[in-house]
Amino acid sequence: MNSTNGVKVLPESNEFQKLLLSLPKERGAMNQPLNLYKGFWYRSHALESVMAFQRHFQAQDSDIILATAPKAGTTWLKSLVFAVTHRSQYRITGQNNLLLTTTPHEVVPFLEEIYNHNKSPDLTSTPSPRIFGTHVPYTMLPESVKASKCKIIYLFRNPKDIFVSMWHFGRMLPKDIPSLQPITIEESFERFCKGISLFGPCWDQALEYWKRSIEKPEEVLFLKYEELKEDINKQLKRIAEHLGCPFSYKEENAEVIEDIAKLCSFQHLSNLEVNKTGKDLFPQVENRAFFRKGLVGDWKSTLTPSMVETLDWMVEQKLHDSGLTLN
Repeated sequence: MNSTNGVKVLPESNEFQKLLLSLPKERGAMNQPLNLYKGFWYRSHALESVMAFQRHFQAQDSDIILATAPKAGTTWLKSLVFAVTHRSQYRITGQNNLLLTTTPHEVVPFLEEIYNHNKSPDLTSTPSPRIFGTHVPYTMLPESVKASKCKIIYLFRNPKDIFVSMWHFGRMLPKDIPSLQPITIEESFERFCKGISLFGPCWDQALEYWKRSIEKPEEVLFLKYEELKEDINKQLKRIAEHLGCPFSYKEENAEVIEDIAKLCSFQHLSNLEVNKTGKDLFPQVENRAFFRKGLVGDWKSTLTPSMVETLDWMVEQKLHDSGLTLN
């Protein structure tokens, strides 16, 4: 088995299967079978894809990587960044805007999904800037990404809202798939608090990107879902500046920022036909499943006081003295 800067590289599928047999296994917060690798939990096919991604992906300086924990606002971030970077190509209010006819997950594909379908895809012809999404922690990104000048944007969300969104998302999945059989919210919550969730623990993932954003702010922009909701215009300016395409005085006067915010708003995107029908990302997940409420504080209607106290204490312990607050 080869090694690149401490990250195991598995050149053959049978070697990956040997590794898989050696990994700790648990059922996750949505009851999927997960494998623990280097401190984070993965579905087996996702871990194999991540390793292929590490092995083959060659970053370009103009690349943009959008990293999120699952259910932390991924769909919204993808639409916002696509709109910001393509605002000269697609008129924000024009009928030719790709976001009107294509889901955000199609215009900004997950690297894990790309490498799930093809372990060595040719991405050289992808138009620049190439924008990709990922759920992997910073330490699992390919060395080519870390060594390049590509930009990373990380979006996080209050873990209580992440859990509630994940819980409802899991209940929308097909009930005829054995690995996705529903469990009680108490069981799901207990596993989530132990960090046993897809690409979790989510607070450990957030901490990795947070530390990197402090060390190299020119590389990683750390965003909070709650701050996006509170002042979307301010955060869109931060996004554009980080990506090297700041809004001009003329654009601000023409209310381009406001138009992007409206185009990518939950109310607008969730009511588009393309986001209400079909199954474009996963064959078992309908597009509408990615648009539930998009609210801040939705956890208040679901979690008991005891659950809130438990999760708040857990997060506080994990992030102690880091400077990062998530509540």
